[in-house]
Amino acid sequence: MPRFRYEDDDDAVVDPPLIRRRRRPARRRSPPPEPDVFVDEREAGGVSLSTYAESTHGPRPVPDWVVASGNAVDTDRGPIKTGKEADVHLVERHDPASGQMSLLAAKRYRDAEHRLFHRDAGYLEGRRVRKSRETRAMANRTGLGRPLIAERWAATEFATLGRLWSSGIAVPYPVQLDGTELLLEFIGTPDGTAAPRLAEIAAGRDELEALWVQCVEILQALGAAGYTHGDLSAFNVLVTDGRLVLIDLPQVVDIVVNPQGVEFLARDCRNICTWFARHGVSEVEADELLALILAARPGRA
Repeated sequence: MPRFRYEDDDDAVVDPPLIRRRRRPARRRSPPPEPDVFVDEREAGGVSLSTYAESTHGPRPVPDWVVASGNAVDTDRGPIKTGKEADVHLVERHDPASGQMSLLAAKRYRDAEHRLFHRDAGYLEGRRVRKSRETRAMANRTGLGRPLIAERWAATEFATLGRLWSSGIAVPYPVQLDGTELLLEFIGTPDGTAAPRLAEIAAGRDELEALWVQCVEILQALGAAGYTHGDLSAFNVLVTDGRLVLIDLPQVVDIVVNPQGVEFLARDCRNICTWFARHGVSEVEADELLALILAARPGRA
């Protein structure tokens, strides 16, 4: 142990003083992070001015029921559907001056932090943006790319719905696009009751067979336009007054451009055919449906 010497006494050597070590206070563990829960700031019952004038509009001719006035007011009447990628709310748009009113389905995509498109890689094949830097960012899921993917999902669904609606295919009319929010034609009753999904209806065999014929016609028309739904099931088809309407089309696949397009189409055919066959509809063959659609697709051999 080292010895200490006082400066005024060269011969005085003493032991070092006792040094007491201070005990470090125990580290407080930070609380675990809160679970990643999506909270939409627009609560049910919220009222705001219409954003129609500042948004991208749907195709022409614009239906008469669309409220286009800049003085219109939007009232959120609550959620219709919640999902991993987006929530759908019922919105009432009302023009106080004219008294015109319409019900809309507001589809709000999750932001980059909360979006859960965990299976989007295959769907994005063949999709390109003008800037190669943005294309690479989307492919690599970078900080720049993730928000772009969210916007591209919304923009792709909006544009696709516009093309399909203009072609006469049974889809909701896309009223407007504002960032990652789509306002769509509400499929349901005037009191705000949404039309049931195909998987939810209780129908007899004759009605189901009539719906099957409609389904084949819709999928053929969709294929002739060059697309397949990409995630088709009895939960992505609405039934209103005996009529089928396709919904949830953000993952729509171009069967010509996408290298996996035919595989997605084959899966869509299997899914919907399996459901109809399980419910007793005769003459439901996935291979035959696939062949019918492929025969009508653009660029066929």
